[in-house]
Amino acid sequence: MRINIIGGGPAGLYFALLMKKANAAHEIVVYERNAPDDTFGWGVVFSDKTLSYLQRNDEETFLKITDSFEMWDNVDVVHRDEKVTIRGNKFSGIARIKLLNILQERCEQLGVDVRFRTEVSEVEELRKTCDLFVGADGINSTVRQRYNQFFQPSLDVLHNKYIWYGTRQLFHGLTLTFHANEAGVFAAHSYKFNETTSTFIVECDPETWSNAGFGSMSDAETREYLEKVFANDLHGHQLLSNNSRWINFVNVRNAHWSYENTVLLGDALHTAHFSIGSGTKLALEDAIALNDCFKKTDDVKEVLEEFEKARKPVIEEYQEAAYESLHFFENARDLMHLEPLPFAFKLMTRSKRIDYENLKRRDPQFIAAYEASGG
Repeated sequence: MRINIIGGGPAGLYFALLMKKANAAHEIVVYERNAPDDTFGWGVVFSDKTLSYLQRNDEETFLKITDSFEMWDNVDVVHRDEKVTIRGNKFSGIARIKLLNILQERCEQLGVDVRFRTEVSEVEELRKTCDLFVGADGINSTVRQRYNQFFQPSLDVLHNKYIWYGTRQLFHGLTLTFHANEAGVFAAHSYKFNETTSTFIVECDPETWSNAGFGSMSDAETREYLEKVFANDLHGHQLLSNNSRWINFVNVRNAHWSYENTVLLGDALHTAHFSIGSGTKLALEDAIALNDCFKKTDDVKEVLEEFEKARKPVIEEYQEAAYESLHFFENARDLMHLEPLPFAFKLMTRSKRIDYENLKRRDPQFIAAYEASGG
């Protein structure tokens, strides 16, 4: 089979290596516009469940990824400068560039043809020269746009603004921090992803963003302002920029997942708000699910129909949870009056995937403290 893949992110690379591993005779080409060491953002998060999938599908990739992990079981909620810790939550963090390099090396080892610094302009021509054409080219997918009338996407731009930084301040656990000043309310999502660096995503509502004057600030001025907002949390460490800019999260859905021999994967196909930390996880699991469908038959049309049938309900469930989660952050200013423990409980149960009983099993001490507080 000849397979052309647009996009050398986690979804495209992992699908390529899985298919090549399954059959070395497959001719697989990945077209990536960026250089091998180009990346945007900082660290990404995995759950234990995703790790079990990775181990089952390619042990070598799994071992290299887990060897680079920072792991934790706590979520820390900081509200009114008080930290509430909730245990029993298993997560792992890794630098996004490290993950990409691991996948790149594994593809090269298996014989996948990865072509960096390659911009594809003639999408239709490339589609016609292969048996399977995969659009794994991110949220602004060229493949999705080219066949827009078939995929019928909906792109819902959310209200809050967010910006993705790094910092040398190490956050030992997934830390969700809330502060208010004269401009409004700011929330930070932070966690370490290697021995020296943490991801630090800041979001705020449009009113806060406007009141703070970010629209006329330079990158340095923006970082200086936010370093003051989160001074008690950064402990003198600076925020680090990597093409960091304020953007609105876009919720991507597609009415149809394939067209003839073409299919979308990852952010090109769907997104789930970063507050539930599932973007990279879902991209890799997309690749696994599509590869699994090819284990049953090599009929491309049948495979793509089965992929959508099996995978779409899973994605819709995650997107629903993500919507409930983002709703909490978009309305954070209405919850700032709560005391730290009730605030933390509401935050932990925001997506409805975790409830009182689940939290009690994970961390009975947290629930006992919550109940003692009158929650």
